Formats: sequence, structure tokens, C-alpha cells
Amino acid sequence: MRRNVSIIKDALGKSIVLIQDIRFRGKQNIDWKAVESYLKQYIGEVIEIADYSDIVYIGSDFPDEYSNSEDTVIRKGALAKAKANAVQGVPELVGIGVNKRFKKNLNKKHKKNAKYGWYRYDSRFALPVYINGEIERYNIFCAEVLIRHDNNGRLYLYDIVNIKKETSTPLEQ
Repeated sequence: MRRNVSIIKDALGKSIVLIQDIRFRGKQNIDWKAVESYLKQYIGEVIEIADYSDIVYIGSDFPDEYSNSEDTVIRKGALAKAKANAVQGVPELVGIGVNKRFKKNLNKKHKKNAKYGWYRYDSRFALPVYINGEIERYNIFCAEVLIRHDNNGRLYLYDIVNIKKETSTPLEQ
């Protein structure tokens, strides 16, 4: 599938994944099955997180987790639309991750697939705001990239969570 995504820097030199298209429209009734289907194109990709040289794999569990996780279920309105459209920039969102944090696995459910714990990275993306069919500005969102450290020693993308709109001035066209 064609993606219209680039990485830009803000005034402070921080990276932002600029997503040019709104593929999943509407703030109500996001078609999460279509989102999951879109995400399947990434299975098997390998991404390097630039600031840490960490290698992250995208496994077959990622599309289902992203589309059906607790984080996704609680998202409503503009934040649901943002999470749905963020899928267009998944490799870039992972690649620009910063502020790496570790947490031990405490959930028995994940004792095998996250045997060595979890990593979180902060990332940012921008989505266009259309007025009368024209891009007026971009809204910027911050998110946490959730990575599981599998029992095979590899890092796997698990979900992108805690998406929030930044309250700073949006990017102007």
C-alpha cells in the first residue's frame, strides 16, 4: 500500500512523523478490522531505533494487538481517529523513538512472549486537518511505542499506546 509519510524536525530539533493522508475517516465507528488488515503489511519488517541502535521486529501478533488492545478500546473520537491513522507511519514512529524506559514483566499472560520485560519509547506524529478539502494545519500527537522483549532475546513491536494530542501550536501548512 502506498504511504505518504516523512520525518521532519520541529523548532526544537525533535523528530515528528508527518503523515500526509487521512486513510481512516470519521471520529465515530472506526473500522478496526480494516486497520488490522492494513497493519498486516508490516509483518516481518525489521526496524532500527536510531538513538539506541535497537533492532525491533514486527511479528504476526502486532496487528491484532494494535487493533483490539485495551488502549484501543478506550480511545474515542479524535484520539481513536489519530490511532487508526498512525498506522501509516508505524516504521517511522518506531525508528524515531526516544526516552527509552524498561519495566519488568509482571503479567503471567506474557511470561513467555515478554520474558525479559517491556520497553517504552516516546514518539510523535502529525496528522493533517482539512478545511473545505484543503490542508489547513497539522495536529501533533505524542505516543508511547510498546516493545516486548521475547524469550528468544528479540525485541518485538507490541502496540502504540497513550496517544495524546499535544497542546502546543500545531504545524502550519
